Amino acid sequence: MQINLKPCKTIITKSGLPSADYVINPYIGCTHACLYCYARFMKKFTNHQNDEWGKFVNVKINAADTIPTNPKKFKDKNIVIGSVTDPYQYIEKKYKITRKILQKLVSFDCQIEIITKSDLVLRDIDLLKEFKNITVAISVSNLEENLRKKIEPFAPSYKKRVGALQTLSKNKIKTVLFCSPILPYLTDVAKIVDKTKAFVDEYWFENLNLYASIKPNLYQFLKDHDKNLIEKYNDIYFGKNNYWEIEEKKIRKLCQDEKLNSQIFFHHG
Repeated sequence: MQINLKPCKTIITKSGLPSADYVINPYIGCTHACLYCYARFMKKFTNHQNDEWGKFVNVKINAADTIPTNPKKFKDKNIVIGSVTDPYQYIEKKYKITRKILQKLVSFDCQIEIITKSDLVLRDIDLLKEFKNITVAISVSNLEENLRKKIEPFAPSYKKRVGALQTLSKNKIKTVLFCSPILPYLTDVAKIVDKTKAFVDEYWFENLNLYASIKPNLYQFLKDHDKNLIEKYNDIYFGKNNYWEIEEKKIRKLCQDEKLNSQIFFHHG
């Protein structure tokens, strides 16, 4: 693993996401090495074009020091932590960049959303409880460990993630289960909801966006796992299959029947 300590000019940047005003990414790159990760595009902007995704991380070592001391600019704004990296990937245990950032943000009168795959977020539960308006979204694509080991090889187990949601809920911290990405014919949305609805405040659903950069590795996984899936994926993404329209309707009905707070972020075509 290539770890680079890199200072940054600023850590809070304006967001291109419709649901966020600003984003914070304490690291560049990610140690989880998920096959489907859309954030691979960051390689070309950070001099990592020739590096394998999941094998390098830039640590923004001075990130917390760049946060403005006057928080008025961010009053009532929404700040997302972890839009193109995981703020609690395992090296956070050593460098504590995310924790230092949270220590600075706790006095800000804004909404904070943390997106992670890691139960390491529980380390900072003391800090999280100090925030007036904070949400922790934990990403779960499946509940099958045999799949997780293949598609998210270095991410924490699903059991640990679900357990983290339970612990956060017990500590009265708003929880989101981010069901992302939904993998056609592999992700059982109804099962995930059934196992977690007792302690999840809101669900976000996002389908797999088959970027060109992820296709080779993902298709190799499909070939090894069940070669019949390749034809099905081709039909969904390059044919006229209306799989996502049907799936979206199913999810909306499920959420309505279960009276779930939810948001759906589906890319069609």
